[in-house]
Amino acid sequence: MIKITIVRDVEKVIIRYSVLGHAYYNDPGMDIVCAGVSAVTQGTVNAIERLTGLVPVAEVEEKSGLLRVETPSSEDTVRNAQVQLLLEGMVVSLDSIVESYGKFVKIKETFVEKGG
Repeated sequence: MIKITIVRDVEKVIIRYSVLGHAYYNDPGMDIVCAGVSAVTQGTVNAIERLTGLVPVAEVEEKSGLLRVETPSSEDTVRNAQVQLLLEGMVVSLDSIVESYGKFVKIKETFVEKGG
């Protein structure tokens, strides 16, 4: 099962997210659930960097299916808002995957104190 954790601060700003595990929906290389989650979560990292110029800190461990991302922030409030819009788009896309493949993917949202 793929477990996704979205971490928000008390103002509901996404400060990090992580993905762990494999769906085992199908054989490796044929698993559309893993491919979909990977495309959405890794694509968000690429979109943030390319569209805002801010660089997320990302850790990847393919074997365990780990992707851990610390979202970037800037003193530029417009760029911060762009990052959050891309992240919220990611959450919407992941929710759509869960609607169809909920046996294979779970999302949990947690809230922490600002900077936590």
